[in-house]
Amino acid sequence: MTSAAPTGAGARSAHRKAISLSIAAAVGGFLFGFDSSVINGAVSAIEGEFELEATVTGLVVAVALLGCALGAWGAGRLADRIGRVKVMLLGSALFLFSAVMSALAWTALDLSLWRFLGGIGIGIASVIAPAYIAEISPASIRGSLASLQQLAITVGIFGALLSDQLLANASGGAANELWLGWEAWRWMFFVEAVPAVVYGLLALRMPESPRYLVARGATDEARRVLSSVLGPQEDVDERIAEIEKSIAVDEESAHLGSLKGSGFLGLKSIVWVGILLAIFQQFVGINIIFYYSTTLWQAVGFDESQAFLVSTITAVTNIAVTFIAIALIDKVGRRPMLLIGSAGMAVSLLLMAAAFTQGNAVVDQATGESSLSLEGAWATIALIAANAFVVFFGATWGPLMWVMLGEMFPNRIRAAALGVGAAANWLANFTITLTFPPMLSTFGPAVPYGMYGFFAALSFVFVWFKVSETKGKQLEDMTEQVRRRT
Repeated sequence: MTSAAPTGAGARSAHRKAISLSIAAAVGGFLFGFDSSVINGAVSAIEGEFELEATVTGLVVAVALLGCALGAWGAGRLADRIGRVKVMLLGSALFLFSAVMSALAWTALDLSLWRFLGGIGIGIASVIAPAYIAEISPASIRGSLASLQQLAITVGIFGALLSDQLLANASGGAANELWLGWEAWRWMFFVEAVPAVVYGLLALRMPESPRYLVARGATDEARRVLSSVLGPQEDVDERIAEIEKSIAVDEESAHLGSLKGSGFLGLKSIVWVGILLAIFQQFVGINIIFYYSTTLWQAVGFDESQAFLVSTITAVTNIAVTFIAIALIDKVGRRPMLLIGSAGMAVSLLLMAAAFTQGNAVVDQATGESSLSLEGAWATIALIAANAFVVFFGATWGPLMWVMLGEMFPNRIRAAALGVGAAANWLANFTITLTFPPMLSTFGPAVPYGMYGFFAALSFVFVWFKVSETKGKQLEDMTEQVRRRT
């Protein structure tokens, strides 16, 4: 069932409370973006510090993604046992420990371990924030509030790039000594301790999820939390009754509470919808734009300093277009925006692939290394297409995938299914990150970007046939039915 949107001063106050709690939960998203990107400014210095082969350097960078998958997989089940807030505190502790120990790293091996532990914290944040936001938000603004997670991620990415640049400039290079005998790259990691502490302090002041409280018999406390975020126009007792009914159904059919079903590999069909949403979000290659954007911009004629500036502008663009999603998601709906995003990304990526087929190989006479150069109209097309891709992704699939994972599952499997979906997202990220360099060196950029365009087109077909609209629905009304076009 759906309920009317609250109006009046009481409703505005309740909405402000829901917004403030959602922002606090989304700080985990900031850490998510910061931790996953902070390594970028430190890679060359770390490679020189520990005299690493290129393959080993790649593993040091990518190992955090495996930790992310592990953290995401376990976070949902752990949250159902000990509560959402306690799991947030665990994530905060892992972020803090990883930041400090990465700054103190003495070998590539222990740095990889601290990166892996930090990755577990990222995985936890990627699951808990959307789940918590969905469970404390009024249905009328739930999509907008859940989109704050992606906004926080993009701000975290930008924050990492900016802090890396400031620290590198202050020392004259990431490998140079900055303060207290530490090189700048160590300070890049240590800076993350500040938002990690902030996240933990905010989590200590946040109320527990009403769903978790009712499940543990703390009905009065759940009523207080719901009263503070729903406003006077919504019947809190009715919502409590709905949650209790949902929990009772779950207990009566406990054997159905697992993710097992009649679908592929023994999973419920709705779980597969979530997994594929998560995989498609990464298989369109968005992180390649952020991880390897300098190479792209140099190919269209920018020098290294200009390429860094354009990469920063791209990160800012990614932040800005997320506000489009926040403004439209509860008005337009999830499915239409996903479809628009898929179509726009497919066209943009295929244009990039076409442009790179027209590139010319340029050999550096000093090093003998070959690089690709685009000239004339094709350089302009590649530049516009790459930024259009970021716009379409940032306004649709970037935030909406996390919104959908946070709200599309039935109550009894939400946390566990969200964790599986998030783990799939991180494994897909790991796969794309690891396969792009060899594909680039073997085939050039046209083939990988063409492949990402194919996946973007395939995501359109998938959403059209398999993804149900969730706009305006209460979480208690979500079912395991998978939409079929008739």
